Order: sequence, then C-alpha cells, then structure tokens
Amino acid sequence: MTDYAPRRTMMVDTQVRPNDVTKYPIIDAMLTIAREEFVPEPQREAAYAGENLDLAPGRVVLEPRTFAKMLDALDVQPQDRVLILGAGFGYSAAVVARLAGQVVAVEEDASLAAAAEERLRPVAGVTVQTGALRDGAPSAGPFDRILIEGGIEEMPEAVLSQLNDGGRIAALFMDEALGAVRIGYRIDGQVSWRFGFNAAAPVLAGFARRREFTF
Repeated sequence: MTDYAPRRTMMVDTQVRPNDVTKYPIIDAMLTIAREEFVPEPQREAAYAGENLDLAPGRVVLEPRTFAKMLDALDVQPQDRVLILGAGFGYSAAVVARLAGQVVAVEEDASLAAAAEERLRPVAGVTVQTGALRDGAPSAGPFDRILIEGGIEEMPEAVLSQLNDGGRIAALFMDEALGAVRIGYRIDGQVSWRFGFNAAAPVLAGFARRREFTF
C-alpha cells in the first residue's frame, strides 16, 4: 500500500507555504486530510500534483495552491458556518471542517454527492446536500463564509443573499481562459469585491454568463 504522507508534506512545502499561506490551522488541515481519498481511483497517484484534477466532465478538485490561498483569504474561524458549492468528492469540506464550526457542502451531480457523503461520513460537522449549485443552501443558511469550488462567470444573487453581514465569499471569476479569485466582503448589506490572485478552473453549471444572441 502506498504511503501518501510524504507527498502531502511535499505538497504543503512546495505548493502551499511558498505561496504565502502560513496559517497553522490551514497547514495542519492540509497535512492531515488524505487528498488521495477524495479523487477518483485512477487519479490517486496524481492527487498531490500542482494542477486541477478531473472529477467529472467540467468538474475538478482545485489545485492545492488555489484552494489554500482561497482558504487563507477567507480566514475561516472555529465558530463559522461555511457553505461550499461544488463539493465534488468532499476534499474541500473535509479540510474546512477542521477549521470551522459547521460545513454545508452542496453538490449538484448526484453521483458526486453520493461519493462525497460516503467519504465524509467519518468527518464531524459536515452536511452534504444535493441540489443546484446556483441556489446555494437557503434552508441551512445564512453563512459566515462561502467557498465556490470551480470557475464562475456570474454570481447569482441567491448565493450572495446567504452570506451573513461581516462574512466573506471566495469565487474564481473566469473570462475565457483567464481567471481571477476575488474575495467578497458583506458590509452593511452590500458585497464589495477585492482581487485576490490569478487562477483558472472550468466554469460550474449554473454560473455561466447568459449569452446574448443577435440576428
């Protein structure tokens, strides 16, 4: 049986720390959670590579650097309720569960949701919901932090409305092949966005910009 622990250490030492992510809770969580258990079997050997890993058509596990920097910017606190949209096999939820008080992981693809539920069963404080990603989880909100694990072109108001005042949301806005992670801060009912860093990922279902057709 392969021992993946050295690969986790190398991932943190070469992809996370050098990108200015040094908060102990994030480092500890990413050293602890076995990333290889949250990807399809054929991808296990590539689980710690510095790239997005395919889960299903148009769906990926975000590369460690992108994910870690999003967590760093979100600054998740132990008492926070966190919403994750596009949970995939549940890796992000497992990591965030070590940082937050409660995690609600929403997955639109029924097979991915089932895989996430199975893998997250031993993880305390995580609930998996199956539903449209762009709807969020209104029955479980509001939330202190929201993480969208994939690219978006537009942000549904339904998702923003589930963010508590004083809360933060991290999203990867895509413009063709170029993308930028932005962090939204809700203050006095309004969300203001700040640039975080460049990254890229496939655009999630329900988050594509509506195209205008002309004749």
